[in-house]
Amino acid sequence: MNSVYLIPTLLSPDSKDAVLPPELIERVKVLNVFFVENIKTARRFISALKIDKIIDDITFHILTKDSEFEETFNLMATLTEDVGILSEAGCPGIADPGALAVEIAHQLDYNVVPLVGPSSILLALMASGFNGQSFAFNGYLPIDSKERAKRIKELERLSHVSGQTQLFMETPYRNRQLFQAILATCNPNTKLTISANLTASDAFSKTKSVGKWKEFKDLDIHKKPAIFGFGS
Repeated sequence: MNSVYLIPTLLSPDSKDAVLPPELIERVKVLNVFFVENIKTARRFISALKIDKIIDDITFHILTKDSEFEETFNLMATLTEDVGILSEAGCPGIADPGALAVEIAHQLDYNVVPLVGPSSILLALMASGFNGQSFAFNGYLPIDSKERAKRIKELERLSHVSGQTQLFMETPYRNRQLFQAILATCNPNTKLTISANLTASDAFSKTKSVGKWKEFKDLDIHKKPAIFGFGS
């Protein structure tokens, strides 16, 4: 029976020794077929592991949010060996199109094996001080300013009413706009957590009230992968 290995990748460069367990690296050594979002970055990741693997001998299949179920199903049904699913960053299947391949793997009765590695969502939750018993990851908020403000208010209210931690994110180059929208929209007493560049040497995690965040003048999250969240 084929096995599908879910392989977390690095959140920041040069963090391999700190965040990737030996089992993951050993598994990548023996796999020759991978489903990936971007072949260039997948090749770069495998090369950075320094496992003396000939990259040109590896077969890469593209798997993105636009991949079609039937096409991916037919491809996976022809597999004759174990495969790996590589996220673009962090854990496959978590805010990641790898979930499609995992769904298909279950339908084909393949073994699904998640491997240990960094997840920005869980690391941000751990660092937040918020409720870790009940939480939700809401992905990206709307780009339109009115819709974004509406969604921010919804998540703020939900965190207050239910006590459930509400995590979300933005494309790194729009972090500042999201941060300013939160400051302009939310109650000053609402607790906001921000974690950026997790696992990097300049990793940043802080939780403050929105009112206190308005006084924070040294926030540098522009173009840095970040997780935001409301909690109580």
